Amino acid sequence: MSVNQQAHTGPPYGQPQPGYQGYQQPAYGGQPLPGVPQSQYGAYNGPMPGYQQPVPPQGYFPSLGFPLKGSPVSLNSDTSSLAPNFIGSLRAPPTSGAPPPASGASLPSGHLAYSQFGHGDVQNGIPASAAPMQRPPASQPFLPGSAPTPVSQTATFQQYGPPPASVQQLSNHMAGMTIGSTTASAPPPAGLGYGPTTSVPPVSGSFSATGSGLYTPYTASQGPSPTSVSQGLPLAQPLFPGQPMSTQRLPTQVPGFAPPPSSAGIGPSSYPPSTGAPRPPTMPGPPLPGQTVAGPPTSQPNHVSSPPPPSTMSGPHPGPPMSGLHGPPPPTHPPQPGYQMQQNGSFGQVRGPQPNYGGAYPGTPNYGSQPGPPPPPKRLDPDSIPSPIQVIEDDRSNRGSEPFVTGVRGQVPPLVTTNFLVKDQGNASPRYIRCTSYNIPCTSDMAKQSQVPLAAVIKPLATLPPEETLPYLVDHGESGPVRCNRCKAYMCPFMQFIEGGRRFQCCFCSCVTEVPPHYFQHLDHTGKRVDFYDRPELSLGSYEFLATVDYCKNNKFPSPPAFIFMIDVSYNAVKSGLVRLICEELKSLLDYLPREGNMEESAIRVGFVTYNKVLHFYNVKSSLAQPQMMVVSDVADMFVPLLDGFLVNVNESRTVIASLLDQIPEMFADTRETETVFAPVIQAGLEALKAAECAGKLFIFHTSLPIAEAPGKLKNRDDKKLINTDKEKTLFQPQTSFYNNLAKDCVAQGCCVDLFLFPNQYLDVATLGVVTYQTGGSIYKYAYFQLETDQDRFLNDLRRDVQKEVGFDAVMRVRTSTGIRATDFFGAFYMSNTTDVEMAGLDCDKTITVEFKHDDKLSEDSGALLQCALLYTSCAGQRRLRIHNLSLNCCTQLADLYRNCETDTLINYLAKYAYRGVLSSPVKTVRDALINQCAQILACYRKNCASPSSAGQLILPECMKLLPVYLNCVLKSDVLQPGPEVTTDDRAYIRQLVTSMDVAETNVFFYPRLLPLTKADVDSDSLPAAIRNSEERLSKGDIYLLENGLNIFVWVGVNVQQGLIQTLFGVSSFSQISSALSTLPVLENPFSKKVRSIVDMLQVQRSRYMKLIIVKQEDKLEMLFKHFLVEDKSLSGGASYVDFLCHMHKEIRQLLS
Repeated sequence: MSVNQQAHTGPPYGQPQPGYQGYQQPAYGGQPLPGVPQSQYGAYNGPMPGYQQPVPPQGYFPSLGFPLKGSPVSLNSDTSSLAPNFIGSLRAPPTSGAPPPASGASLPSGHLAYSQFGHGDVQNGIPASAAPMQRPPASQPFLPGSAPTPVSQTATFQQYGPPPASVQQLSNHMAGMTIGSTTASAPPPAGLGYGPTTSVPPVSGSFSATGSGLYTPYTASQGPSPTSVSQGLPLAQPLFPGQPMSTQRLPTQVPGFAPPPSSAGIGPSSYPPSTGAPRPPTMPGPPLPGQTVAGPPTSQPNHVSSPPPPSTMSGPHPGPPMSGLHGPPPPTHPPQPGYQMQQNGSFGQVRGPQPNYGGAYPGTPNYGSQPGPPPPPKRLDPDSIPSPIQVIEDDRSNRGSEPFVTGVRGQVPPLVTTNFLVKDQGNASPRYIRCTSYNIPCTSDMAKQSQVPLAAVIKPLATLPPEETLPYLVDHGESGPVRCNRCKAYMCPFMQFIEGGRRFQCCFCSCVTEVPPHYFQHLDHTGKRVDFYDRPELSLGSYEFLATVDYCKNNKFPSPPAFIFMIDVSYNAVKSGLVRLICEELKSLLDYLPREGNMEESAIRVGFVTYNKVLHFYNVKSSLAQPQMMVVSDVADMFVPLLDGFLVNVNESRTVIASLLDQIPEMFADTRETETVFAPVIQAGLEALKAAECAGKLFIFHTSLPIAEAPGKLKNRDDKKLINTDKEKTLFQPQTSFYNNLAKDCVAQGCCVDLFLFPNQYLDVATLGVVTYQTGGSIYKYAYFQLETDQDRFLNDLRRDVQKEVGFDAVMRVRTSTGIRATDFFGAFYMSNTTDVEMAGLDCDKTITVEFKHDDKLSEDSGALLQCALLYTSCAGQRRLRIHNLSLNCCTQLADLYRNCETDTLINYLAKYAYRGVLSSPVKTVRDALINQCAQILACYRKNCASPSSAGQLILPECMKLLPVYLNCVLKSDVLQPGPEVTTDDRAYIRQLVTSMDVAETNVFFYPRLLPLTKADVDSDSLPAAIRNSEERLSKGDIYLLENGLNIFVWVGVNVQQGLIQTLFGVSSFSQISSALSTLPVLENPFSKKVRSIVDMLQVQRSRYMKLIIVKQEDKLEMLFKHFLVEDKSLSGGASYVDFLCHMHKEIRQLLS
């Protein structure tokens, strides 16, 4: 039955939402807030330039941005309540005996429109309960690819109550629009309602079910003719500037003729299977005039096996409009397991939320709510589009219990968000290598057609959990590792021994090599060596070789590395208390320098330098009573004034070092020197390591732009006016080539630079970070550093940075089997040729991302192989080779490629690719290229792998169904779409940070983890179930924690019970909670202990110590917090998930047409 719906207008984007009066929208625009660096994502002052905010035209929905063409929306009713957010119909078993449609049920259009915002819903299925329904506002109602259409009908429905004005209340304006059109090409004559089912081959690797494709409700010879719906959702302004949205007319789903989803429906289905098999429901035909068809009664649980008979209701049930909501009302039902994502990723017709489907996935508690009456069926439910939380939970429950055994070629590992154990049986653990696809196309044509990048994210020195074994160290003596004669690949499990074990054939280049006599072993009846299981290099995917002198610089074994601490003692550093803090910390930290497993003490030597406009070197030789200081004021020609006594053993020189660290803060306490140098500091460290003939690391603590007269002097070139221009790329590029040359010298010496920055203004991270970046070092940034709030974070970062496992003077090469080769590399390193990745230092957190291209055909039988070999010096000065091997499948069918992709790794690669792109192209070009590539990936799947269906449907591959939501997060990130308060330094910092992140870090960075703390079980060790990143998921009566790997936000709703506030914050009311807290108070009660243990648990999982920020609802910091609710529209102009999915659908349709 089709019903007209009134369009409501509300405030357009960019205006304060009615629920949040009382503070200024542009939160803290210019001035830093106490305790919160303005840097690490501030608030937003409104939309980005280029996004004009027009006065809303008639029929414009502010939370959508779609003009409704002046015509009402067609509400297509299905039996029971067809959910509006229909993104395509589903194929299910045919239903026998469906009544034919009643003729004459059409009405003249132009009648008073019917509004579905709770003012009198006509119940197309679920009878409304008498109680008023509280529905969570959808801040992102949307339907890819469909727009309103006038529909005729004969009964008039009044509108009840005034339309709501608040954006927060505009709940699902697009309800009832079908995204999927399922008609055949010719309009069929009226007749039977269903076409025969067609069996569809499964398109995802995880299931095989005939009925899981798309359901075609009628064929060309049956069924009523479709109504035509203008599809393509024209937007009031384009979602992405410069891309006009076009409007196409496409047929839409006919009311009353779509069966419910089969067992794999996205979103709450009225008929979830109890067994997993699709169940044929009976479908009543369209209702007669004046009659509504009832679906299952709302009180029924979610395992109805067939719908009850239709009942007749006399008319619409009025529901009062929601008014005065300042925040999202709580969801209304307790959930029940049974919500299944659709297996083939096509979005089926989805029902409105049923009882027991409150949460986004099974087991979600509904935060802050009591079970209440069910919502009216007509609402666009964000639960119907793929949920990251659901996918993560499903993977945890399906794959978290079993160990991941790496013996089989081309296995896709569990997601990075799943806790699992790895058993190495010949392929490297996914902790070391993750691929974008584990089944790669056999030909380059196929790879080009799919546009899926073939890449591996490699973390060669990754830390393993205690239950897993570290790579074995193999010592072959003076002869060194056994290698292929031609391609120099190292012995690995895929090498084939022939001629009774006397020779082996290389798995990479097929060359045959003699087995050295000392390495000879007989073969068993299967052709395996008898010592197969005794040798790690024959049976494991990852292992280490002890390198011989041939693998060392200048053919001599290296000395143990050195750490040099270089402290800025200019006015800012001293005044802020930073110098004293560093010196105090180093006294104890020097006892925790990294050391080889069984060594009593670390072999690493240490040295100390302080600097402002000049450099001060310290002699801390153990024989001295007091340290000696030597000043080098000629910074233009840097040299190290002493050799003996600069780099020392900590234990031998302990008293002298302690004395020095006590004296430094006193010596510079009255300094008036504000200017600093920077490049000479790095040069000094480099010269010291050269003189000592060792590799090492410089820890530089720096506060300001180096404007003092010296090599590498910089000027302030920060210019916000360049944003969104062709010159924006210069903001990411270094302002002088001086630092590139310096980086090259550092890499040659094995001098790695770690940089701790404490800026109060522009510092030019893009230039200062060059040496750090190219030497494989890390940058840490503490804007507006304040002792009381930032001390914990800085000290924890410093401790971890000094103690973590690191390899020096590292060179990495990736070899591949014939047919593909490594062509591109992303990460913090230097390359002097096309194959070798050189890093002065490589720590356990750094990844190198490698892209592969075809240079020949591959075969399905032999598959493809990668071998990553890393040559490095350990912290004890031992030269080693770490080898990781991985075997992948190859395919001739695109469906096999799409079935074995890993979206998290794909996003990691795409983000790094884009973040490198901003160095040479305008940001808009980079964004458009990303959208285009993903549209091509999904269009290729749609065209070649999905079962034929109307273009109005959005169909996503099962393992890529989160590609749109994650890609949108990358597009909205501060590097590609900064809000007005994001500084140039922030963007450069984030750009460098992301470039060497691993897959788990990019996953939480782009789609943060949001946990309802009030739902935490104080008696268990587990975390509360996460919820989706959208404001409408928050309840005013609850407390939430959001983490993204850099920050932890604790959001407190205005209606949180006082008792809860007392137990967590130790104050009696909401107004007394201090936003300046940087740690939670230690209180002796179960809830406080639980929340602090959750925070500690999250801190341990991340490579950096996250800054804790308390956010009170409706406080000025809330804007900063909302920036991380990535499913919502961002104030910098980023689309909501719902809008973006719609935009992707349009792009895909354009490519297909």
